[in-house]
Amino acid sequence: MIDETGIRHLERCIELAKQAMDAGEEPFGSVLVGGDGTVLAEDHNRITSTGDATAHPEFALARWAAANLTAQERAAATVYTSGEHCPMCAAAHGWVGLGRIVYAASSAQLTRWRAEWGEPPSPVAAIPARDVAPGVVVEGPVPELAERMREVHRAYHSASRSA
Repeated sequence: MIDETGIRHLERCIELAKQAMDAGEEPFGSVLVGGDGTVLAEDHNRITSTGDATAHPEFALARWAAANLTAQERAAATVYTSGEHCPMCAAAHGWVGLGRIVYAASSAQLTRWRAEWGEPPSPVAAIPARDVAPGVVVEGPVPELAERMREVHRAYHSASRSA
C-alpha cells in the first residue's frame, strides 16, 4: 500500500516529468528515497539534451546509488517514478540492488496511450519491471496519478506533433 509520503514522492516525480517536458524531453521523473525517508537524489529524462537514449532518470539514479551508497543503503532505498521502469532501468535497479520501485503509471498504460494518439511504439518491449527484476518489490500504478501522467504525456505528444 502506498502511503501519503509515497504519494508526495510520486507527486514530485510528476513535477520532475513536467520539468523534463518543459526542457523538450519526454516526461519522466524519478526520486531516490533512503530507508530513513530522506530524498537522496532526483532526476528527469535527459535523452534529447544528451543525445543518449539511455539517459533515463531511473538508470541515472541506479548509477548514482551504486557510486554513493552501501549495499545495505541501496537495499533499503525506494525509487519513486512517474512511469514504470523500462526493462533497461529495471535491470539496472536489480543489478545495483536497490529496494522497492513505486510508480504512478505503468508501461502498459503508456503503451496504450501512445497507440491511442497514433504514436509509434517504443523500440523496447513494455515488459513489467517485476518480470525483469523479480526480486524487487514493485508497486503501482496509482490510478489518480496515472491519469495525471496520461495528461502530461498527452500534452507532450501533442506538442511534439505540432513542432
